[in-house]
Amino acid sequence: MKAYHDIKNLHFSGEYMILTIDGDERKFRIEEISSALERASQNERDVYEISPSGYGIHWPLIDEDISIDGLLGIVHTRELKRKTA
Repeated sequence: MKAYHDIKNLHFSGEYMILTIDGDERKFRIEEISSALERASQNERDVYEISPSGYGIHWPLIDEDISIDGLLGIVHTRELKRKTA
């Protein structure tokens, strides 16, 4: 099974979370993505799990989850099927 996203090199620097998503290094202001991560200690931030499917990241010590699509601003919508008469 191919991962949805390839997530690597997650680390924190100052007020930023930096990670590589699908080969591109991305930088996100912590305060804009998670108040729980903003309040977390460095140790709590450093303990994380990347989902095998590549959909998201989980921080078990603070019970926080972030989806990669959410970070990237990707919105999924459901197509409604219409009845045809």
